[in-house]
Amino acid sequence: MKKKLVMIGNGMAGVSFVEQLLKLSPNRYDISIIGAEPHPNYNRIMLSSVLAGDASMNDIVLNDWDWYRDNGITLLAGHEAVGVDAERRTVSTKTGETLAYDELVFATGSLPFMLPIPGADKEGVIAFRDIKDCETMMEAAKHYRKAIVIGGGLLGLEAARGLLNLGMEVGVVHNGPCLMNRQLDETASRMLQAELEGQGMKFLLAKQSASITGEARVTGLTFKDGTHEEADLIVMAIGIRPNAQLASAGGVLVNDGIVVNDYMETSIPNVYAVGECVEHRGVAYGLVAPLYEQGAVLAKRLAGVESDGYHGSVLSTKLKVSGVNVFSAGRYTDEPGTKALRVQDELDGIYKKVVFENGRVVGAVLFGDTSDSSKLFSAIRSGKDYTGKEKEVLFGPSGGAGGKEPAGDADLVAAMSGDEIVCGCNGVTKDTLLEAIAEKGCVSVPELKACTKASAGCGGCKPLVEAILTTTLGADQVAAVKEGICGCTTLSRDEVVGAIQQMRLTTTKEVMHVLEWKHPEGCSKCRPALNYYLGMAFPEEHEDEQESRFVNERNHANIQKDGTYSVVPRIYGGVTTPEDLKRIAIVAEKYQVPLVKFTGGQRIDLLGVKKEDLPGMWKDLDMPSGYAYGKSLRTVKTCVGNTFCRFGTQDAIKMGVDLEKKFERLNTPHKVKLAVSGCPRNCAEATIKDLGVVAIDGGWELYVGGNGGTRVRAAELLTKVKTEEEVLLWTGAYLQYYRETANYMERTSEWSVRVGLDTIKKALEKQEDRDALNARIDQTLKLTKDPWKQIIESDELRSAFEALTATGSSEAAAQADVK
Repeated sequence: MKKKLVMIGNGMAGVSFVEQLLKLSPNRYDISIIGAEPHPNYNRIMLSSVLAGDASMNDIVLNDWDWYRDNGITLLAGHEAVGVDAERRTVSTKTGETLAYDELVFATGSLPFMLPIPGADKEGVIAFRDIKDCETMMEAAKHYRKAIVIGGGLLGLEAARGLLNLGMEVGVVHNGPCLMNRQLDETASRMLQAELEGQGMKFLLAKQSASITGEARVTGLTFKDGTHEEADLIVMAIGIRPNAQLASAGGVLVNDGIVVNDYMETSIPNVYAVGECVEHRGVAYGLVAPLYEQGAVLAKRLAGVESDGYHGSVLSTKLKVSGVNVFSAGRYTDEPGTKALRVQDELDGIYKKVVFENGRVVGAVLFGDTSDSSKLFSAIRSGKDYTGKEKEVLFGPSGGAGGKEPAGDADLVAAMSGDEIVCGCNGVTKDTLLEAIAEKGCVSVPELKACTKASAGCGGCKPLVEAILTTTLGADQVAAVKEGICGCTTLSRDEVVGAIQQMRLTTTKEVMHVLEWKHPEGCSKCRPALNYYLGMAFPEEHEDEQESRFVNERNHANIQKDGTYSVVPRIYGGVTTPEDLKRIAIVAEKYQVPLVKFTGGQRIDLLGVKKEDLPGMWKDLDMPSGYAYGKSLRTVKTCVGNTFCRFGTQDAIKMGVDLEKKFERLNTPHKVKLAVSGCPRNCAEATIKDLGVVAIDGGWELYVGGNGGTRVRAAELLTKVKTEEEVLLWTGAYLQYYRETANYMERTSEWSVRVGLDTIKKALEKQEDRDALNARIDQTLKLTKDPWKQIIESDELRSAFEALTATGSSEAAAQADVK
């Protein structure tokens, strides 16, 4: 009979322990996990990527719902454990459940430290610890302008970078004179500060926060020196403390954290602890790598496998802070009895420092170039004596005299122990990678990423993963493997599209079968891509597969964080009428829409719509969908042009409306935004759009490849034309060339950089080529129909959708094929 194992906490350290336990002894325990958040296990290290807009919640999930089910794990997500009875061996939750256990593991993580200053309880004062904090910051950025981040460490800087990307003015407050003083020496810190100031961050160093001003919501931060900074949002990122209160209340010995021995055992028999809630030999670790090492020891203990126990960790930090590579490990500051080897290149922004004590490497700091990080960390751990050969550590046997020699990947990999962590973000060890290579046949970095999650986080470990792969298999074996459009295939985008066109494949299932997909059902990355490529290649033959589209596209509305939807009717060129405004107002009142907002694209957004109200709302609106949810043309922003403006040289409104009416509903690899400015003053911000049109005397300029989002990019001049008809024809040719050559989910700003503006110009320079592209896009446009028109005008489709929404099941909606 299986023993009952209960774990309190569903974070990275705890679930990593469970993964390792399942490998060692898959049938030994019935496992239940209590998680306070309503999510499966996700990568907290990647929260900054979510905040910056580079990743979604789905992108950072480490173990999805299916993983728990497939491994027979009971997950109580969104449940808070409130009591532990060690005598009865039970755990109780806030919702009233009681779970009996034979073995109990605390993996409760840590809590953010909040400054106990007046005003800290005001609205707009938050931490940066979980996905909810990210959502709060993203929402605040829509309504407020100024943010202050308290804390100049790693977490604070990542929060600041994300807020900058969201368009806020950001100041970083730090109580010390140097940023990241726990990871960097003064030189590296100053270089980092200069880089971040260039990105737009403002720093207030050596400042002590005194109080937070404002009534209900924060309005600013006052310092002990009497100075004051205005703020609409304050993010505290000043550190963490072990979350040990529940353990303490249950009778477990707690100091700063839950006190454990070398086998992660607490003061009470059959009760263990792992992760940031733990204090081991007087140390509580906040970095992820030591927590994974603890989990490996605990997994062996509970699986009955002998181990040497956990003896503490040599700390290292390898990360990318706002685009800058940084690494530090061990004792990197200057101390009595140590000597340092320094290399500084201010022209390229590179700084390297290696600290020696009695000939042994005891610490290192790298800034800008972290390629030596694995070698240096291995040297610190091994304790190898470099007396008289210290310069070889950075420069190879030449000692810097003849230039730097190769690092020696084979020697480096051979020197690594099997349990050494390669990927700190996901706790992947060298042994795990070797097992994936030997037993699962992984022969490429993408396959190792899919099997083990190595390099799926910040990507900093990718060179070491490649080194392990190359050393194990040989360079020829690895070089023969290329990365496909996803982990289901090794075929590239061009190979997939070529096969679709050559073999006239017309459904995603057919593509997967004929091209021998590794996973017959595909994945969330390739299914939408294949659906798009098929529709682009054969618009008349391919029937759009709604089940292969993202949830927003399936529901023709943007899902919000509370499960409601956002509805945006089409308002051509930002121009509306009193009749349409009245209709929108009546619909908003009828369906009790909680928020009506003007968008940056000159439209009206109805937010907070219930899913079951969507069909009726669209029918009552009787307006085309604005495709605010689609990989398609979103908006065409316009200024008033010469219709009213005294500076206008052309009719920007008519041009914008004509563009939007022609290209609405066009499926594209990613969202597309256009703009038309009536003069070079550029009030419609046409030069940061996917395609922007700027009126000049006697004609128009067309700019392409711009982006005003998280990666701001100025558009480049494509061509100058004289007539409105030429604008439409050049736009059609450009969009069709983008449709036919871009990767799915590749913005025009990324695509234009990849293929090059000269390539685009050459593809469009001949009249006959532009005509051919326009003929293909016109044929596609003839086949497009407004999805909600189809649903509300068809009794059969409307009944199907209403039946679907009436179930209230988002899972049913995700699987339904409503056409």
